Amino acid sequence: MFNFTPLLGAQSSSSASQTLLELDGGVKVLVDVGWDEHFTVSKLKALERQIPSLSIILLTHATTSHLGAFAHCCKNFPLFTQIPIYATTPVISLGRTLLQDIYSSTPLASTIIPADSLAESSYASGTSRSDPSLQLLLQPPTTEEIAHYFSLIHPLKYSQPHEPLPSAFSPPLNGLKVTAYNAGHTLGGTIWHLQHGMESIVYAVDWNQVRENVLGGAAWLDASGGGAEVIEQLRKPTALVCSSRGAEKISLTGGRKRRDDLLLDTIRATIAKGGTVLIPTDTSARVLELAYLLEHAWRKEHSNNGSNSPFKSTKLYLASKNVGATMRYARSMLEWMDENIAKELEVDDAATSRQKQHKRNDSKQAANRENQPAAKATGPFDFKHLRLLERKKQVDKILSSQGARVVLASDASLEWGFSKDVLRNIAADPSNLIILTESHGGQTHTESDKDSLRNLLWSWYQERRDGVALEPGADGHNLEQVHTGGRQLEIRFPERVALEGREVLEYQQYLATQRRLQNQMPLGNSATLETAADAIDDTSSTSSSSSDESDPERQGKALNTSAAVANLNRNKAGLSKETLGVNILLRQPGVYDYDVRGKKGREGMFPFVSKRRRADDFGELIRPDEYLRAEERDDIDGHDMRNGGASKDTKLGQKRKWGPTGLQGENGDPGSSLSNKRRHRQINSGDQSIRNGDTLANGHVVAELDEISDDAESETEEGANGPSKVVIHTHTVEAHLKIAYVDFAGLHDQRSLSMLIPLIQPRKLIIVGGSAPETEFLASECRQKLVSTSSEAVEGSQNFVFTPINGQMVNASVDTNAWTVKLSNALVKRLRWQNVRGLGVVTLMGHLVAMAVDEQQPADNVSKKRQKLVKENTEESDHDQKVGDKTQHLAPVLDVLPTSMAAATRSVAQPLHVGDLRLADLRKMLQSTGHTADFRGEGTLLIDSLVAVRKTATGKLEVEGGGLGLPDYPARSLEGSFYAVKRKIYDGLAVIAGG
Repeated sequence: MFNFTPLLGAQSSSSASQTLLELDGGVKVLVDVGWDEHFTVSKLKALERQIPSLSIILLTHATTSHLGAFAHCCKNFPLFTQIPIYATTPVISLGRTLLQDIYSSTPLASTIIPADSLAESSYASGTSRSDPSLQLLLQPPTTEEIAHYFSLIHPLKYSQPHEPLPSAFSPPLNGLKVTAYNAGHTLGGTIWHLQHGMESIVYAVDWNQVRENVLGGAAWLDASGGGAEVIEQLRKPTALVCSSRGAEKISLTGGRKRRDDLLLDTIRATIAKGGTVLIPTDTSARVLELAYLLEHAWRKEHSNNGSNSPFKSTKLYLASKNVGATMRYARSMLEWMDENIAKELEVDDAATSRQKQHKRNDSKQAANRENQPAAKATGPFDFKHLRLLERKKQVDKILSSQGARVVLASDASLEWGFSKDVLRNIAADPSNLIILTESHGGQTHTESDKDSLRNLLWSWYQERRDGVALEPGADGHNLEQVHTGGRQLEIRFPERVALEGREVLEYQQYLATQRRLQNQMPLGNSATLETAADAIDDTSSTSSSSSDESDPERQGKALNTSAAVANLNRNKAGLSKETLGVNILLRQPGVYDYDVRGKKGREGMFPFVSKRRRADDFGELIRPDEYLRAEERDDIDGHDMRNGGASKDTKLGQKRKWGPTGLQGENGDPGSSLSNKRRHRQINSGDQSIRNGDTLANGHVVAELDEISDDAESETEEGANGPSKVVIHTHTVEAHLKIAYVDFAGLHDQRSLSMLIPLIQPRKLIIVGGSAPETEFLASECRQKLVSTSSEAVEGSQNFVFTPINGQMVNASVDTNAWTVKLSNALVKRLRWQNVRGLGVVTLMGHLVAMAVDEQQPADNVSKKRQKLVKENTEESDHDQKVGDKTQHLAPVLDVLPTSMAAATRSVAQPLHVGDLRLADLRKMLQSTGHTADFRGEGTLLIDSLVAVRKTATGKLEVEGGGLGLPDYPARSLEGSFYAVKRKIYDGLAVIAGG
């Protein structure tokens, strides 16, 4: 059984993806917890209802569309963190930085409390709402909480089957296996293969078959087979779940090189005139491809001393609040990228080693060696020209300067991040340009999407109402840039504002109502809501914990002391010296002396707290996080999580001290939190070449960036902390900048979908993840292409392509009949196994008889048993009832053919050829014997210019050509090419005799 239910993303303009897979036995698998740029909490209602019955959760990509609601679910849905979650290592690392960036960039990510929920809480308390238009915010997860949530995810590697563990409230998984394969769209992006009994499900949403600069193509095709066949694990699944986004998109002629040249030519045309180029992008996925391309383009132009390129005088920036951590993770995950990235790193390391050896052997430069900077390897993501900006003041600084610049800014949706600030600053200048990297064609936007900046600019680009500017490209093609014509552009800036007066009361009533509902849940509640007192008691101190007491006779006193400590701390009172005893040396600061005269037991010695070590029968328990590499540590706000995480004042689950301007540091001074230290360190690490003394062609940039980094004024987090509301400010600007479009979405197009889906040959096809026109277009194409390969379609069933909508459950089960037949001992002894690519293959022919399971005898008595059964079948009618009772215990057994039947079947049986011969393997075998073999076209191998071998979609080999060899090839004088090819084909297959 296999039921499929899309929760979000099916035939919708929203890019969010949430899918529920229900398998036999009540096993439920949730794939992705995506959100869109509006962060509407009402879109998670369907997901919230399914959480108590989920077995496992799978995550595919580190994008907002696939895991944007992950932290919100962990914080606000009680049972969510108790469900096992699986993803690849890059998805975990980059997803962590993405959500930390989102929650620090926009208050809308905290989600607005629905008005009906506030109305219910007000009605339950007997009060009325002060302002019906009030938009209260939930408390967002902290940076430490987000890191903790992602630490709960189990990391997986590609192509390694894994048997997951079910949740505590889930039925047994019954041998469910999940395997991750490369999707190519993002770093660590996943195509999931689920095997459960007879069901083989391939979940492939948002993949890219084309190799890019950083990312390799999706793992559909087998490289060893010449790239013309789908790998065995993903071939012929019972159900294929595929996205339709980009189904109507025509691929760009020229491929990746043409796309890269088009982007660089568009940038060159603008910066040559002194304009500013804005490229909105995400902060965890596609930003790696764009940053790599632009950095290497700048390196290439600066290395050419004879050129007068505008790139040399143009500044390049990447603006995002957490981009430094993203790039650090990217440098540590080069093995997940395309193989060319690893080769580039090896070349850079070799060049650096040669440079060091040359300097070491050059005695003439010994005097000046101290004044020269040390040789440093320039890796793929060790940026020399791309400057990372993580603070708004840095962005304002570079925007106030003069000259051409290129800014990569978050986010691609233009709803949060620095991209809105840059757009507001450059919109009025007609020499500036914004480059959209994702299309939104074919989508029917809802009311909430009409005000989206991304959709508005895309509609302007498609309308082209105010004309198009044609700029000449380097290859002679014209570059299209659409004028905006001075139209009004409204940009919304949400701001977090602290609650006042009755607003605090409404917030407390809402929290009390939610707590009451959660206490009524039948299962345990692991989530903790802040108490109503916490809404106004922001200055309460943290409660301290007492030390462990190991003396048995002192345990009662220790418990009383701990209770007194907790009680007095809550009342903000001090402990007496009699209560503390000798522990006053540890409890109270500034006390260094204690009178031990006349004391007994532990009161007569200096207090010492011995940490108990956890151990079991196998030895002491270790903590895996203590053995992490430097790049694997979770560095959060300057704290190394391996060494205990944050300080005691900012530990998870405890109250924090808030001063007038923000979180207080350990010394109690406001604004001295370690977040500024973390930002300063990330800024310095973002451009290591500048810190090491490397000089750029435009050397004046170094001084300006150093001035930004050394700004002594600390930048505190915007808005209020604690209970708050959101106030949206609207800025209207007159847009005169131009709009261009270059496709950098990295998604499948019409050609990829039309070629690969027939090769995969799914028995059922489910199309999600796109707009309604794209879904219908792909469904009609697949019905035509799969009708020749789908056995069910040939039989007259046309329901093998499903296009569900959100919330609609479809039954994609495949009827499979499995028969169990036992082999007799005499037949097993006669089997002759043959090895075919590591698999044992045998052909057999026998006689099917009914044999009692508990009465099976050895091989020498099989014939007697068969004669006994035949005799019983010929009894008189008065024994029919007894025979019927006995057949209930019979089982089908395949036995040796009798001599009379064996002679009749031997002439009918034909030999079988078992195996899957790949054309690439056949080419190697023929070339090793002196034949010439080359691929001509797709799926055609030409041997000696005489024989052509083709492989059909069903796996059948077709050989065409003559049987004579060429006279000028003496190596083939004894055998014609045609017969040589046939002999090699037979050698690659296992010939199973039929007799």
